[in-house]
Amino acid sequence: MSTTISTTDEAPKNQRGRIIGFVAVLAALFAAVAFLPISEWLQSLIGWMEANPGLAWLVFIFAYIGACVLLLPGSLFTLAAGYLFGLGQGFALVSLASVVGASCAFLLGRYFARDWVASKTGSNPKFKALDAAVADRGFFIVFLCRLSPVFPFNLLNYALGSTSVRFPAYVLGSWLGMMPGTLLYVYFGSSAKNLADIFSGEATSGGPGWILWVGLAATLILTIFITRFATQTLNAQLTDDDEGNDA
Repeated sequence: MSTTISTTDEAPKNQRGRIIGFVAVLAALFAAVAFLPISEWLQSLIGWMEANPGLAWLVFIFAYIGACVLLLPGSLFTLAAGYLFGLGQGFALVSLASVVGASCAFLLGRYFARDWVASKTGSNPKFKALDAAVADRGFFIVFLCRLSPVFPFNLLNYALGSTSVRFPAYVLGSWLGMMPGTLLYVYFGSSAKNLADIFSGEATSGGPGWILWVGLAATLILTIFITRFATQTLNAQLTDDDEGNDA
């Protein structure tokens, strides 16, 4: 009997320990991005890749994956891909690396945060309805989230890990949804004259306005879709609960 109680008590403690550690790591990453010379380090790394083209593609993939997990600005790497590798190869490398990196962050978010979110919101019928919307229409929602400029890429990876969206739907929705932005930024990078243009922001100046309108449209559709689907799911759930109580 005592062994069972001890094991049961240890589970919440272990879960709380994972959550505390996860939050501490995220806080440390935010502090590092804010106070450390991350931009200078990235510029040095990209400069090294420019000087070592034979290994540049391999280093680029691992660096991009690491940037996704560590919440570093992936847009700089995407621009650099166009500058270093050209439009075609740069687009292919970013598509691969961004999906793998986003998937790693998603799995970390699901492993460390999913149980905690469920324990805090599992009794809330509105959240359960919203979570059901994500689970049932996961690909569509992830796809729209990736198109929308409202959601930060790196934070979205971890946030979606705490929902019920299925991993294959997340990967496919992310891959397809990130393509337009990836193509645009790689194109900007391919037209840059030097690394200074990339890090100064001049490489993305004068970009086409249509990409913004596409993103805003995706945000509007996403908001309407989630609201309507969550409301329908919630009403159905409450109806089932009432019928169960009457029985």
